[in-house]
Amino acid sequence: MNNQAIGIFDSGIGGTSIWKEIATTLPNEDTIYLADSKYAPYGKRSKEEIIALSIKNTEKLLELQCKIIVVACNTATTNAVKELRKRYKIPFIGIEPAIKPAALQTKTKKVGVLATKGTLTSELFTKTSDLYAQNIEVIEVIGTGLVELIEEGKIYTPEMTTLLTSYIQPMLEKDIDYLVLGCTHYPYLVPILKQILPKHIIIIDSGEAVARQTKVILTKNNLLTKNIQTGTHHFFTNGKLSILQDILKASNIPTVSKLLDF
Repeated sequence: MNNQAIGIFDSGIGGTSIWKEIATTLPNEDTIYLADSKYAPYGKRSKEEIIALSIKNTEKLLELQCKIIVVACNTATTNAVKELRKRYKIPFIGIEPAIKPAALQTKTKKVGVLATKGTLTSELFTKTSDLYAQNIEVIEVIGTGLVELIEEGKIYTPEMTTLLTSYIQPMLEKDIDYLVLGCTHYPYLVPILKQILPKHIIIIDSGEAVARQTKVILTKNNLLTKNIQTGTHHFFTNGKLSILQDILKASNIPTVSKLLDF
């Protein structure tokens, strides 16, 4: 199994921010990425729907013979990863908002979290927040509409800037000094966020931590590739192929992308 691919899925193209960190950390590993854009965002769906979609994606990645699966979606992790680990023997890597480092480092004792409704209302998010942010005020904001604009290729638009500013303003009024991005789509908004936020506010996402954990789990399970050449990366989407391709161009990592109905 060592030379089989790392499987990654997300409710669209956002999880490519996680994929890039994995490909950089593990350059010899092959990857297969599923962009489930047809059903994005998962954050507005019920827990039952999110579990069903996550099972569907997992089945497709197993069909493609992946050796490990990264759930590159905060909402899918917080709502479905427990169920996936019960159903399948393959290792799963989940992702959730990086509240812990923000809570440990904040000086104002006020941290902003921008995420989808599905993540912020999940049991796992609540447990994590209760565990690490007991003496911290966490200002939670649901980023309604952000994923849809990203999926439509409308990142650098006045509409995006206006919407994002409206979500950030309540956090600034509370004097946050850390902003946690609780959706894998949101790292693509960092250039805009840096224009909106005061320079002292630090933005945190989970990409590097997920890549490190993927390497740890592969090593622990003796699943690291034996290949010495650079890995190959295949991307499938049931959404707009051109938008996925535009996102991938910025990575400077050679990829192959195509439409796949799943």
